[in-house]
Amino acid sequence: MRYLLLIYENEKAWMSIPEDQQGAIFGEYMAFTESIKKSGNLLGGDPLQPTDTATCVRVREGKRLVTDGPFAETREQLGGYYLVDAKDLDEAIAIAERIPSARMGTIEIRPIMELPA
Repeated sequence: MRYLLLIYENEKAWMSIPEDQQGAIFGEYMAFTESIKKSGNLLGGDPLQPTDTATCVRVREGKRLVTDGPFAETREQLGGYYLVDAKDLDEAIAIAERIPSARMGTIEIRPIMELPA
């Protein structure tokens, strides 16, 4: 079954981490990503640009409304994702807990809805 592992972190807290420590965390990410590639669980994933680069689109009564950034005032922001193939939720949780940002933020696990072909 496919699961989306959404990585939420505090962008301001991340920016306050010294550059050498950020580099160490990126190294952990590279090792984690390589391990789930080798295990066959990885289907995709990418880090995201900061929320100040986001654009929101809404259509109300046939009119498009485009605004900068997300509206939600939250402590943590979506920073990246992995799309994985796991046999069940337990395996998805086991993968998610190994994501380096699980120590600093939150990893949300969402099963992908399988649609008939």
